[in-house]
Amino acid sequence: MLRPALLILGLAPLSGCLNVTVQPIEVRVQATLDVNVKVDRALDDFFGDLDKKSATINPPSAK
Repeated sequence: MLRPALLILGLAPLSGCLNVTVQPIEVRVQATLDVNVKVDRALDDFFGDLDKKSATINPPSAK
C-alpha cells in the first residue's frame, strides 16, 4: 500500500501543467482575374460596325 502512494507522490512533480501558446497564422490569398479585356474585345467585334457609324441621329424625312 505504501509503494503505490510513494510512486504517485514521486511522479506528481513530473505531471505539471503544460502550457502551449500558438501564434495566429495569417493566410492571404490574392487572385486577380482580368476578364475585362476578353469581354471588351468581344464587344468590339460584335458592335464594331455600330461604332464606325456616325454618332449623330438623322431624323427621318417627312413626305
